Amino acid sequence: MKLYCMQLATIGENHMPIPGYLIQTDEGQHVLIDTGLPHTIIAGKSIQMGPLQVRIQTVEPIMAQLARINLQPENIDYLICSHFDPDHVGNHELFSHARLIAQRTQYEYALQSPLPRFSQFRGHWDRPTLQYQLIEGDHTLLPGVELIETSGHVSGHQSVLVRLPDAGPILLAIDAITHSDGLDPETRTMSPLDMNEKMLRLSTRKLINIAQREHAKHIICGHDAEQWMRLKKLPEYYT
Repeated sequence: MKLYCMQLATIGENHMPIPGYLIQTDEGQHVLIDTGLPHTIIAGKSIQMGPLQVRIQTVEPIMAQLARINLQPENIDYLICSHFDPDHVGNHELFSHARLIAQRTQYEYALQSPLPRFSQFRGHWDRPTLQYQLIEGDHTLLPGVELIETSGHVSGHQSVLVRLPDAGPILLAIDAITHSDGLDPETRTMSPLDMNEKMLRLSTRKLINIAQREHAKHIICGHDAEQWMRLKKLPEYYT
């Protein structure tokens, strides 16, 4: 099994990464996690992220990243939707061949919410051509790929635990823990985009407990610029 980390864009003056991930199983299945901002967005443009306006610094869309390892959207078997914020769902419409895996709570909330963070790119992920599988709570997708319900940033957010033969377990916290300074559930700060502080602290504790139980050497945070500088990025990978 291989895990690819993809930096799909950077935003803001500190070049905060917009990530995506690809898991390639030994059986030849491809599992994509999130699709970044819409491929039509160009560097230099400002976009609204909840109450924040941020400038796009760099962009390498998901299709270009996949093409670097000779994959096309139709090669993706599963698309894990961590949640429906704009920097995670911008190219879902390209993956009509895949099964999209989302927490029911988050999908139904985002579908009905008038908040711009969910509505502005709804046309990219709310399409009759997309095949959603809605789950509730923690879920084993495939051997070595486990989805972990981690509400707080949004209701029904999900993180991913990937068990690799050499690197061991790697925990993709995504937006449940966006920066390495948020690993302490008691003292971590909240961002303006976090919707439920109590649930976020509980989810942080859940992830830390899982990392300790699994002896995970890596907790990859969702938007930590310093950490992402040290990570292997596609076409390199973890095994």
